[in-house]
Amino acid sequence: MAFTFRTTQLSLMNRTYVIGDIHGCHRSLLQLLDNIKPDIHNDTIIFLGDYIDRGPDSKEVINEILLLQARHDNVVTLMGNHELSFLKFLDGEKKSFFLEFGGVPTLQSYGAAPPYKAPQQHIPPEHLSFLKELHFYWEDDSYIYVHAGLKPGVHLTQQSSDWMLWSRSSFIQSDYDFGKKVIFGHTPFKEPFIQQNKIGIDTGSVYGGRLTCLILPDLEFVSVDGECHASGPF
Repeated sequence: MAFTFRTTQLSLMNRTYVIGDIHGCHRSLLQLLDNIKPDIHNDTIIFLGDYIDRGPDSKEVINEILLLQARHDNVVTLMGNHELSFLKFLDGEKKSFFLEFGGVPTLQSYGAAPPYKAPQQHIPPEHLSFLKELHFYWEDDSYIYVHAGLKPGVHLTQQSSDWMLWSRSSFIQSDYDFGKKVIFGHTPFKEPFIQQNKIGIDTGSVYGGRLTCLILPDLEFVSVDGECHASGPF
């Protein structure tokens, strides 16, 4: 079941569609895109990272985003902590961590099997390029977009990858004014998390929650049912 929570009336201006953590929930992504229908020439789509792991269809999620980039003028893709962990795994680093962190379904979606030797041979070159070219943050005239959060008191250009990809309570509990409202994912909430200085839109798609899109500047939330494939906070 989809839900829409609208705080303002729809306007005629160009919009930004911000999509939270997908985690291999390809069917949910398809339904969400079908519901929001962004304009391919005028609107911007921003993905906050964590396209992979835990859910069943990580490969298809990346395929879908690549197709979207091919036909849409303005698609921004951010790095999530799971994408960075996958890249390190492919480079031979922290292999056990990635596998225990939800990486097995990702490898299976690419047709890899235990003991996962030479996993790179299963990953299409365009997917590797996609992963390596992800942004750590994005900024427009009104908002800052990041996967997990920012360190209070530190300029945006000086933020560390640890904060941008892994931060939780220290960022979430902060009332620091970053100059612009921060839109983030990473930490799952049952409903969008709204504060004066930040909005969190990871609503736990892979935990049986929802996959959420925030439409700006309307402050409209559109959500669809997620796919329950992992144990989690709900």
